[in-house]
Amino acid sequence: MENGLFTKISNGIKDMCYIWAKEMRSTITDEGVLIFFILVPLLYPLLYSWIYNNEVVKKVPVAIVDLSHSQTSREFIRDFDAASEVKAAYYCNSIDEAKDLVAKQVVHGVVYFPKNFAHKLYRGEQAHVSVYCDMSLMLTYKAIYQTAQAVASKMNSAIQISHSIDFTNRDDEITTKPLDYEEVPIFNTTGGYGNAIIPGVLILILQQTLLLGIGLAAGTARENNRYQELIPISKHYVGIFRIVLGKSMCYFMVFAVMAAYLTLCVPHFFHFTSMVHAIDLIGLMIPFLLAVIFFGMALSCLVRYRENVMLLVVFTSIPLLFLTGISWPETNMPDLWKAFAQLFPSTFGVRGFLRISSMGGTLDDIEPEFTALWIQTVVYFFATCAVYRYQIIKTRKQAYARMDMLKAKAAAAKSKKQNKTEGIAPQS
Repeated sequence: MENGLFTKISNGIKDMCYIWAKEMRSTITDEGVLIFFILVPLLYPLLYSWIYNNEVVKKVPVAIVDLSHSQTSREFIRDFDAASEVKAAYYCNSIDEAKDLVAKQVVHGVVYFPKNFAHKLYRGEQAHVSVYCDMSLMLTYKAIYQTAQAVASKMNSAIQISHSIDFTNRDDEITTKPLDYEEVPIFNTTGGYGNAIIPGVLILILQQTLLLGIGLAAGTARENNRYQELIPISKHYVGIFRIVLGKSMCYFMVFAVMAAYLTLCVPHFFHFTSMVHAIDLIGLMIPFLLAVIFFGMALSCLVRYRENVMLLVVFTSIPLLFLTGISWPETNMPDLWKAFAQLFPSTFGVRGFLRISSMGGTLDDIEPEFTALWIQTVVYFFATCAVYRYQIIKTRKQAYARMDMLKAKAAAAKSKKQNKTEGIAPQS
């Protein structure tokens, strides 16, 4: 009995290694699979990261309309232009002229000083500086508005001090700023957009390229099969677990290398913030890659032709990025979309990687994401086993049906031939 069990285990391992070697050979020889498994993960992150290499929006062009022509307005413009985020690019004589520049996208905002600006200040009244911003691009709006706000706050304090009657600098400080605040960045101290978005994009690239590769491999397997079947009829393809594990081992080995490249090398190349530790990264990547692999293998039953997987995966990339919660707060999502997001490994992979990479978190800090990925791994593994079992049963039934049909044709031909022979014999 022990020898029989040992033989089964040994044969299972041999079959699994055979399937792994065959899948690896197919991956290397298939140009489409090779592109999405190797070339796209290598090159696409470089292109995407290069776009955000500047990190912070700087020197946003702004039009100035100064109808006041006062010392105070000129001081405001000088401090405003000195900021690194904006640039006083044009000086206009009217607000309509400045708005025309905004419409032509020559500038992204307007700072307007009315004629009575200085007069109101000298009389101790409230004066207004109008800031017009192009809201079609939020980053430029943020740069213009925050810079104008900072300059206004600084000048406001100086004006209040000059009008105060306190005797000491400390009295002036308390009078002008009874409630002060201090801005202390905790994470993403550079304020860079790349540091905020790139970690999520890198993980999503891992998922989408892996799904594309698995889908293309499934399409190739069907196209190379005479009867368009996903699982071939072979003595090595007789066990569900050995088939699933053999195929998944190939995908995991390839993308373990790609994951190390995307999560460690790419941020280093472009000097993005990375506080990740090797143990935490490995602990996150193992369940993430396994969940994506089994998810892709379960979906591979839907792939009839190689082109179908492109439509299925490519057009879902941007929605999946939104569902992760890095570009739009998760709390503001409808409950239906929150529930839908739980189906995809990228949701938890992106959130987990963002915490360990940009926030210096550990596996304990991402326990919800870590647990969710392992749950997805188990669920999608058994889903894959169920799908492959169905495919094997279907393939065997079709094979038996074809065999019976061939036997029937052979018997009919034999009977016909026999009848023909018997009909000729009496005539002779």
